[in-house]
Amino acid sequence: MSSRLDQSVVERLEQEPLAWLCTLRQDGSPHVTPVWFVFHDSTFWICSAEKNRKVRNVRLDPRVSVALEGGSAPVVAEGQVVLHPYDFSPDVIERFKKKYDWDITIPNEREGRRVMMEIPVVRWLLAGVAQ
Repeated sequence: MSSRLDQSVVERLEQEPLAWLCTLRQDGSPHVTPVWFVFHDSTFWICSAEKNRKVRNVRLDPRVSVALEGGSAPVVAEGQVVLHPYDFSPDVIERFKKKYDWDITIPNEREGRRVMMEIPVVRWLLAGVAQ
């Protein structure tokens, strides 16, 4: 799907430091939080910690939206999270290290061990063009 995206959107997905992740609480209310991410092969990869609210939410309901900032050229995708506790692809580890200088294999002392959220894009709601 990313091959159909405008090159400017592909570049933003590679370079922008933050995306906004919307998960659903148990009562159905939204929980929106800024996250570091990498985007590769039409998939968002978001690393978090096992006790974090967003991880607890997706364990109950894996449906999410991910959005890049920028009102004049919005990028919003939907997908379903596949959780990968503790076992990360060397490629994804390297991508986080390159983009953020962050070793995602180091646990978060307060929030527990790292968990990877794999979010294949099911649908692009907006892909760089305001409607």
